[in-house]
Amino acid sequence: MFLAFYTAIFTQTIWLPKLELFEQSLYGLFVITIIFSAHFSRSRFTFLTIIFALFYITINEQLAWSSWVLAHQSWLLLSGLFIFALLSQLKERGVISAHGVSRIILFGLCGISAYAWGIAIEALIEVLKVNQFTSKWDHYLLLELPILLVSLLLFWRSIATANLVVVALFISSIVWCLHFYKFIELPWSVTLTVLVSYYLLVVVVESYFFAYRDELTGLPSRRALNQLALSLSNKYCVAVVDIDFFKKFNDNYGHDIGDQVLKLVASKLTNVKKGGKVFRYGGEEFCIVFPRKNTEQILTELDRIRLVIANYKMVIRSPKRKTKEQRNKAKAKTDTKKVSVNVSIGVAQKASNNSFEQTFKLADQALYKAKKSGRNKVCS
Repeated sequence: MFLAFYTAIFTQTIWLPKLELFEQSLYGLFVITIIFSAHFSRSRFTFLTIIFALFYITINEQLAWSSWVLAHQSWLLLSGLFIFALLSQLKERGVISAHGVSRIILFGLCGISAYAWGIAIEALIEVLKVNQFTSKWDHYLLLELPILLVSLLLFWRSIATANLVVVALFISSIVWCLHFYKFIELPWSVTLTVLVSYYLLVVVVESYFFAYRDELTGLPSRRALNQLALSLSNKYCVAVVDIDFFKKFNDNYGHDIGDQVLKLVASKLTNVKKGGKVFRYGGEEFCIVFPRKNTEQILTELDRIRLVIANYKMVIRSPKRKTKEQRNKAKAKTDTKKVSVNVSIGVAQKASNNSFEQTFKLADQALYKAKKSGRNKVCS
């Protein structure tokens, strides 16, 4: 974003004669971003883009409220900041729903809060003057204090949550403030083109991860595996990994613990070496593809990963006890239990005339062989 604005500022002689093109295309960009973000359930981007579109129309058209808004720049700045802060705290919800209506009300309250803040601070400064408590810092209470607080909140949220939307809100707040303080001297049409294009890019990136990443483990999904298969050369190996007795584990400890086991195995598999690419194939089954490797080169590495998983002790906590009587009965008992899980692995190397599907099937047959010969083994 820094490079985008830097480029925009120092190439004005190139695009300034074509400024009208930015102004005309921006409306189309608003519509595309609103549709895409709403379709992919990114309601915060949808609302933010709608708000920016309303702001842009307000400052460029002679609407009933345009003069008032342009005359109250401090209120406009604070309203935007409060909306950024609010959106950073909200979860993704449907746009056309009860949640959407409630958020529109909250956005209105942000504007009211910004107006109330201005009145309250002006009144406070007057009281301080009357009581001779004035200082050179008084005027910072109106804008700089809320800017600092909102910036700290958004900065903290950007670090605390692995969420591109929150990061985009933090960047937007910086651009919003820099533009009002004239540090970014660009027409709003150009600034909003950069910002809204950024939102659209984030929606596309998140949608890609949604389509090609497994939500539970964070590994690339089966769709990503099929995509990789199209680009593989004639030399590669496929390993199919399956958690032993996973259904029994689920029945004994519950699906929540089962999900934790899947995450654990996934995290251990990602440490595979020899250039292996790990995928969640489905259920308790994973797939590792080793481009440009033969079976002999990877068997030792797969056995190492198998041992790492088998030797890891996972702590299982007892289910929560709901009654006092149940808690008293369990006082003398341990509240935790350590268990381990094993995996069986089947490996196959691509033969000269075999497709990826045929190679995968051979690896699956090798997995069946490992299961039949006692599990917790690597077979080829």
